[in-house]
Amino acid sequence: MTGIVQQLAAGQITVASTLILIVMAFIFAALGGALAGMKMAGKDLGNELAAMMGAMFGPAGAVPGILLGLIILALL
Repeated sequence: MTGIVQQLAAGQITVASTLILIVMAFIFAALGGALAGMKMAGKDLGNELAAMMGAMFGPAGAVPGILLGLIILALL
């Protein structure tokens, strides 16, 4: 476990660090999408439905961007 943490801190991109970063990106994108959905459509749809929809659509744009960024970093 300390090896993976050291790789993440050093900026080395391996399979394990890539998977960790993708999972973290998915979680943060879902959380951000839920908060944005509640902020934008909470009054119209209700906070729970807006949060669920935001959590579903939030990662749709964030995770491909993260993958593209990781690919670019791996090629540098």
